[in-house]
Amino acid sequence: MIREVHTDADDELLLRSQRDPTAFEPLVTRHSAALHGYLVRRAPGAADDLLSELWLRAYAGRHGFDAARGTARAWLFGVARHVLAAHWRRLETEAPPGSAQFAEGIASDPWQAVDQRLDAAAVAPALRHALTKLPAVERELVLLIAWEQLTPTEAASVVGVPPGTARSRLHRARTRLRERLGALVSSTRMSKTGESA
Repeated sequence: MIREVHTDADDELLLRSQRDPTAFEPLVTRHSAALHGYLVRRAPGAADDLLSELWLRAYAGRHGFDAARGTARAWLFGVARHVLAAHWRRLETEAPPGSAQFAEGIASDPWQAVDQRLDAAAVAPALRHALTKLPAVERELVLLIAWEQLTPTEAASVVGVPPGTARSRLHRARTRLRERLGALVSSTRMSKTGESA
């Protein structure tokens, strides 16, 4: 089976940086804001430090980029995901039990606070509850696509599943969210008004 190799300007820069390190600099300029946003939503107090660590790891690991496996953007978000995972592991092992840092480490991805970041405050509790019911990979795919504006193929590369599997899981996650949100919003509306929806 022949795999189609997708290349764009960022892919070319990342590949060129393997020979010419100066080609890496424009990637930092282009992607820092999006990657910082990703980190802020998951580790607000450590995002700046994690962004620095992300760029150090990405630069050191740039020889491992393979355009046949995904885009440069998806590869960078994958590096960000690994940096976050290492951050949470450090918090669990280094922070004293009972501290805020320990709690953040145990919580891993603080997606539970998603309701604080949504404009639709009335739907936020129902959405948060519905997200808790999704398997971790499905939840991560939804968040990468909704929050980070990655394509399903890029999100698949980040979480390490084939694109077809990602699309299938994303469809399943969206269906579950629709069902749960519909049921939760209806039951909330009924309990507040005493009427059926």
